[in-house]
Amino acid sequence: MKNNKIRKTLIVIGILTVIILLANIGINLWLKYKLPDYVKNNSDYKIAYKSLNVSVLTGNISATEISVNTKNPQNQNVIGLTGTLARLEVSRLGIYDALFNKRINTSDLQMVNPDLNVVLAKPIDDRTGRKRSPFVFSNIEIENGNIRIFRHTKQKFIEVQDLKLKVENLQMTEESVESRLPVVFDKYDISGKNFYFRPDDIYGLTADIITTENGLMNIRNFKVTLLLSPAQAFRINPARNALYDFKAREMDFKDVLLVKNRISLSNFSVSNPDLKVYTSPTARKNKKNFNYEVNLEDIVLDNAHVEILKSNGSRIFNARNMNINIHKFLMDEETSQGNIPFSYEKFALAGKDVNYATGSHMIAAADVSIRPEKVDIRNFSVKSSGSGSTQANLSISHVAVALDYWEYKDSKLKLNAQSVLTNNLRGTLNTTPSKDVKKTAYDWISFPLTLKKMQVISPHFTLTSQGRTTAYTNLNLKAQNIVMDAETAKAPVPFKARNYSLTVSSFSRRLNEFYSLSTGLMKLQPKDMVINNLVINPTVSRSQFIRMIPAEKDLYDIKVQQMTASGDWDLISADKHLYADAVTLTGMNANIFRSKVPKDDLTRKPMYTELLRKIKFPLEIKTLDVKNSVLVYEEDTKQSEGPGKLTFGNFNLNARNLNSAKPKGKSTKIPITVRCSFMNASPMNVRWTMDTASQNDAFSIAGNISDLPAARINAFIEPYLKARATGTIQDLVFNFQGNASGLDGTLNMKHQDLQVSLLKETGEKKKLLSAVVNVFVKSNSGVFPASVVVDDVKRNPTKSFFNLFWQGIQEGLKKTLIGANVENTEKTLRNTVKDTKATVEETKTSVKTKVENVKEKIKKDEEAPAKKEGLLNRIFKKKEEPK
Repeated sequence: MKNNKIRKTLIVIGILTVIILLANIGINLWLKYKLPDYVKNNSDYKIAYKSLNVSVLTGNISATEISVNTKNPQNQNVIGLTGTLARLEVSRLGIYDALFNKRINTSDLQMVNPDLNVVLAKPIDDRTGRKRSPFVFSNIEIENGNIRIFRHTKQKFIEVQDLKLKVENLQMTEESVESRLPVVFDKYDISGKNFYFRPDDIYGLTADIITTENGLMNIRNFKVTLLLSPAQAFRINPARNALYDFKAREMDFKDVLLVKNRISLSNFSVSNPDLKVYTSPTARKNKKNFNYEVNLEDIVLDNAHVEILKSNGSRIFNARNMNINIHKFLMDEETSQGNIPFSYEKFALAGKDVNYATGSHMIAAADVSIRPEKVDIRNFSVKSSGSGSTQANLSISHVAVALDYWEYKDSKLKLNAQSVLTNNLRGTLNTTPSKDVKKTAYDWISFPLTLKKMQVISPHFTLTSQGRTTAYTNLNLKAQNIVMDAETAKAPVPFKARNYSLTVSSFSRRLNEFYSLSTGLMKLQPKDMVINNLVINPTVSRSQFIRMIPAEKDLYDIKVQQMTASGDWDLISADKHLYADAVTLTGMNANIFRSKVPKDDLTRKPMYTELLRKIKFPLEIKTLDVKNSVLVYEEDTKQSEGPGKLTFGNFNLNARNLNSAKPKGKSTKIPITVRCSFMNASPMNVRWTMDTASQNDAFSIAGNISDLPAARINAFIEPYLKARATGTIQDLVFNFQGNASGLDGTLNMKHQDLQVSLLKETGEKKKLLSAVVNVFVKSNSGVFPASVVVDDVKRNPTKSFFNLFWQGIQEGLKKTLIGANVENTEKTLRNTVKDTKATVEETKTSVKTKVENVKEKIKKDEEAPAKKEGLLNRIFKKKEEPK
C-alpha cells in the first residue's frame, strides 16, 4: 500500500517535470520565433536578437546581439529606446507583468556593450493622475556602455561613454524631475568618460573621467557651465536669485545615496575649484521651494577661487587660495529659507586676497580665517570707491575674534563672543548723515549679544561727522563684559560695558564752527579719569568771531594742565547719571572775551541753579576743585581802544555738593569758596552759596579784596571808560543776598588817596574835568569807614548772574565814594561837568572869534596904503627865519 503511494507520487512528479520541461522548451521556442512579433504587436517597442534563452521557473532571460527601437518615437507617454546590446542578462523577470501589465520588473539586469538612446516619458500630469509604466530594476550592471538619455522634448539630459556601472536597487521614478530625483539607487560602482548632464535650460554639467574604487568616486575636470549669458538667463528666469559657473580639476566623494528627493554622500573633496556666482539684477525673492534634502557628511574645498559678480560681469567679491571644510552639511526646504541656506555642525574657512565691493566701498583682506570658535583677519582695509554719505580710508593689520557661540537663524544673529582684538587701526572715516536720519533698527539681532573682552589699538585714527573732525593718536581701548540688549539698543551707543579702560596719547575734536578741543595723554576708566593738557580754543580770530555772531556772546580760550575725576558716571545709555566724588582742574588758564560791538543778546538768561535743575539726569559732584589757575575777562566797546582786562591770578575754587536736585533726600545747597589774586596784586576771597531746590534761585555771596593799588584796575578802565585811577583800596568787603529778581546787602571799602583822572582820546589827562570829578569823590575813607547799604538792585533778566553781582558792587562803590545821597550827588556832578564843559566850549568859541577878528584886521591893513601900515604892521610882523 505504501509503495503504491510512493510510486504514484513519483509518477505525478515525473509528469509535472516533463510538462515543465516541454513548456520551457515550448516557451523558449515560442519566444525565440514568436516573441519579436508579439512584442511588436503588443508593446511600444520593436525588438530583435540573435539568441534568447528563458527560464519559466526562475524568470531568467539571456539574449545576445539585441536591437531595440520604439515603434512610435513621437509618443511621449512611454520611454523611448533605440540602440543595440551585445548581451543582455535578466534575472527573475516578472513575465506576467511584462506580458499583461506592460511593466518591466526584474531583480537583476546586466547589459554588455550597450549603445542606447533613451527618451524619458513625459512627466505625470498630477491633475489627471495618469500613471506611467516604469522600469524597475533591483540591480543593474552595465559594461562598456554608451548611454544617451533625452528628455521627452528630445533635449539631451544625460550622456556617458565607456560606462561601467553596478547599481543596487535602481529605480527610474514616474515623478516629475522637478520634485523628485529621476533616478535613485542604494549602492553603486561607476566609471566612464565624457560625462554630460543637463538638469535644465540654464546649466550643463560635464566631466572628463568618472571612476569608482572601493566606494570612492573620483571625477576629473568637472564643470558646471552656464549655457546662456547671465543677462539672458536672468531675463528668462527672473525668479532666480543667483547663477553659478563652476569648475574643478578633481572631485572625490563616497557613500552616495539617492532615495526619493534625498541626496547623501560623504568625504566630498574638491581640488582647485573655481566658482563664479552671478547675482540677480532685480534681487527678487525666490518663493519657489527647495524640494531636495542634501546631506554631505564632510566637504573639503582645497585652493578654491571664488568670485561673485553682477549680471554685467562687474565684480562684487573675489577670494583666492580658499580652503573650506564643512562637517555635516545639510540643505533642505527649511534651511533654504534662511539667510544662510544650509546648516552645519562645524566649519573652517581660510583664504587670501579677499576683496568685496559694495556700492561705494572696497573691502579687502590679505588673509582670512573663519571657524565657529575663531575669526582671524590680517591686513584688512576699507576704501571708498565713489561718492557717498560715508567716505573711508581705513586699514587694520589684525582682527581676531574668539567665539563661544554664534548662529544666524530665522534672519537673526545670536552671538556670544569671548574676545575681540583690533590691532593697528589707522586711517580716516568721514560720515555725513542724511537729514532724514532714521533710528538704526536692530531687528536682525537676537538679544542679548554678549562680548567678554574687547581691545582696540590705533596709532592714528580720524573720524569726521557733519564737518566735525575727531583725531586719536595711540588709542588703546579695553572693555570687558559688553552687553547689547533691547534697552541698550535705545541709546546712542547701543551697548554697555561693566569695565573699560581708554588711553589716548593725544586727542583732538572740532566741536563747532567756533571751537576745537584737544588733549595730551588721556586715561578713562569707569570710576577714574585723567586728562592732561586739555585745551578748548577758538578756531576763529576775535574780529572774525564778532562778524560771525548775530548778538553779543562770550568767546572762550581755555587751557588746563590736568583734569582728574573719580566716581561713577554713565552719560551714554538710557540710564544717564554722574556721581563724582572729586573733580579737580589744575593749572587752568581761562580767557573770556566779550565785545559790545554786536547788538545786545536780549534772550532770557537763566540763573546757574536753574541750569543745574534742567539737567535731566542725576548729577552729584561731591567736590569740585580748581587749583593754581588764572582767569582773565576782557571786554571792549565801539569806543574803546582795545579791550579792558580783569585778571584773577593764582585762582583757587572749591565747590561742594554740585547737584541737579535729582537725588531725593539729599541736600541741594552748593557752597563755593574762591581764593585768588585780583589783578595779580591783591588777595581776594569769595564765599558763594546757592540752592538748586530754590525755585526763585536764591543765593548769597560775600567776600573781600584787600591792598589793591587803584592803578592796577587801569588795565580795565582806561581803554573801556577812558579813565585812570590812583591811590589805594586797602579793603573792600561785600555781603549780598539775592535771587533771580535782584539783590541787596552791604559793602564796606577802606581806601586812601583815591583820585580819578578822565582821559582824552590821545590818552592825555583832561585836567579841568578830572578836577571837577574829584571834588565829589571821597579820596580817603578814614580809619574805620562805615558800611553802606546796597538795596533794591533789580536784575535785568537778559543779563547774567555776574552782571547782577557787578551792579551790587557798583551801587556800593557809588554810595561809598560819593555819599549816601547818591542820586542827588550824581545829578549835581553831571550838571557841574556839563556846566564846566559848556564854559570850556564858550571860552574856546570866544578865543576863536577874537582870533578871526584879528586876522580880518590884519588883512585889511595889508590891503591899505603903505603909509598907513605903521604900528599894526610892526606888531604882527613875521619873524625872520634864522640863517
